[in-house]
Amino acid sequence: MARFVLTRRSPLPPQECWARLTDWPRHGDRVPFTRVGAVRGSGRAVGDVVLARTGLGPLRFDDPMEIVALDAPDGVRPGVCRLEKRGRVVRGHAELRVRALGAGSEAVWEEELRIAGLPRLFDPLVAAAGRAVFGRVLDHLLAPAAG
Repeated sequence: MARFVLTRRSPLPPQECWARLTDWPRHGDRVPFTRVGAVRGSGRAVGDVVLARTGLGPLRFDDPMEIVALDAPDGVRPGVCRLEKRGRVVRGHAELRVRALGAGSEAVWEEELRIAGLPRLFDPLVAAAGRAVFGRVLDHLLAPAAG
């Protein structure tokens, strides 16, 4: 599986950082040809499903992700959201964590994924692409002017 971890520090308080990281439609703002949103539930509870739909013309695929753990930060405990990727094309998991750090917060995005039909030989390339794409998403979500 391709694995990558992104860490960002933010001046935002943990609750605001969390709200932005779990604002699923905004995840698609920086991923070309992709829309993201909850398709089962609100996207804010265990058992809800978030769908990333990527496509250009007739070429498209879905990345459905079930929320299997969700605890918002409460000022003492860090927040954790774990999504299990249950699609035919993309499998694995993503975990978003937010903790207080000084007057702001630290956000961690950890992901392990497997692309159907792609040999493991390409895992380093998939991880590098994930770091680039999701790094842009994370930077966008946490930008102070983005609220």
